Amino acid sequence: MIKHFLNLEWKQFKRASYFQKGLAIKILLFLAVLYFGGIAIFIGGIMFFGLEKAFPDVDPIVMVNNYLIYWILFELMIRYFMQQLPVMNIKPLMIIPIKRNTIINYLLGKTILSFFNFISLFLFLPFSIVLLFQGYPVINVVLWFIAIMCINLSINFLNFLINKSNTVFYGIASVLIVIISLRYFNIFDVTEPIGKLFNGLYNQPYFALIPLLLMVGLYKVNFDFIRKGFYLDGAISKKVKEVEATDLSWMDRFGSMAPFLKNDVKMIWRNARPKQVLMMSFLFLFYGLIFYTQDVYRDMPAFLAFASIFVTGGFLLSFGQLVPSWDSEYYKMLMSQNIPYRQYLESKWYLMVVAVAVSFVLSTPYIYFGWEIFGMIAAGALFNIGLNTFITLFGGALNRVPIELNTKAKAFSNTNGFNPTQLLIALPKMVLPMLLFYIPYKLINFNAGLIALALSGVIGLVFKNFFLNKIEGIYQKGKYKTIAAFSEKK
Repeated sequence: MIKHFLNLEWKQFKRASYFQKGLAIKILLFLAVLYFGGIAIFIGGIMFFGLEKAFPDVDPIVMVNNYLIYWILFELMIRYFMQQLPVMNIKPLMIIPIKRNTIINYLLGKTILSFFNFISLFLFLPFSIVLLFQGYPVINVVLWFIAIMCINLSINFLNFLINKSNTVFYGIASVLIVIISLRYFNIFDVTEPIGKLFNGLYNQPYFALIPLLLMVGLYKVNFDFIRKGFYLDGAISKKVKEVEATDLSWMDRFGSMAPFLKNDVKMIWRNARPKQVLMMSFLFLFYGLIFYTQDVYRDMPAFLAFASIFVTGGFLLSFGQLVPSWDSEYYKMLMSQNIPYRQYLESKWYLMVVAVAVSFVLSTPYIYFGWEIFGMIAAGALFNIGLNTFITLFGGALNRVPIELNTKAKAFSNTNGFNPTQLLIALPKMVLPMLLFYIPYKLINFNAGLIALALSGVIGLVFKNFFLNKIEGIYQKGKYKTIAAFSEKK
């Protein structure tokens, strides 16, 4: 039966109109698996020797166990954002004589094949092999490794349960921040007491039974959860949702664009996918910490310009690139109205501009790193408003992939609405600000680079009407192709 399910999914994928796009995405994902998997194997292979050299007085296995809690919390968060839970069209299977248990076991079995499960395998298997070659007890090492894998799969099944709850994510993130803060300010080091628990898995091999029972228990909870809702009447019945009314009358000041802006705000507030993208956009504010905290990037200011685009452009880059796909579910109705296309596009432009402005205000704490860094962020914000918004809208004209607003897929890993063309459109968004800054910086000085980057945004604002008119013409030319593409359901 499992073979039959796999055959059905392959036929559905192969015969779909989006086969070429889907194949291209899977090839990119496969290359990403090879890349990150290779990095994990390399780190796992050298981890023992690196820890032995850095901490000669501490056994590497003890050091790993002490800090294993950070890996678990990190894995929980990264899975919450990025792990794509398996889906299957089960409605046709409900009316034919196939046992529900078989289908549910197949769905849960697919989660085990997730790349995120293999990352831990690639990381800890080489480390365990090195431990064996270094003369560590075979039983202890093998059962410790099995325990780690059981914990890894437990996280997998736990994520299956909590993926609908943002509260859980905030709870895990808060715990991680508290743990790091307590250690950073030398208030309390949580690594030692929690490390004793993980060291117990190594020192007392029979303790490996605990993670095994935890994994089996979470599998059973998932199984019962899915089985409880596995009925035909539940699958086909329409769900009635109460919508919270929001007073958006203050937007009337935007005139003819107000209805479009209100629709976008309501869409973001009421639907799962836009909410995920909004939350992801907020995380872009912290992108600068990767670059601004490292002295090595001070000598490579072009990378600082690259980072400044992300700090204020999170919403622009994540939400803006999917215009007009956000409106795909009612695009045909929208285009049948007697409204100028220009107003529709300009409302999207204003939405992105406001988001960049809000992000810039929220980025004020970066003043801590110096006025030069904050000036870079300000110049990047002007570039985002004056040029990146138009580049993004232009890219949207080439994006004809519909989006399901309430899909449960994760914002980072969800390929719903993805178009390989976006990868090409993304190049000028990344490379252009670096060039605009780097050339004057190299020829004159740092301030000249800042002025050039900021001035490019100002020039873009001056030619706003010109750019919008050109973009409107492109959208109008492909209007009916877009309508036809959005009418096609996967």
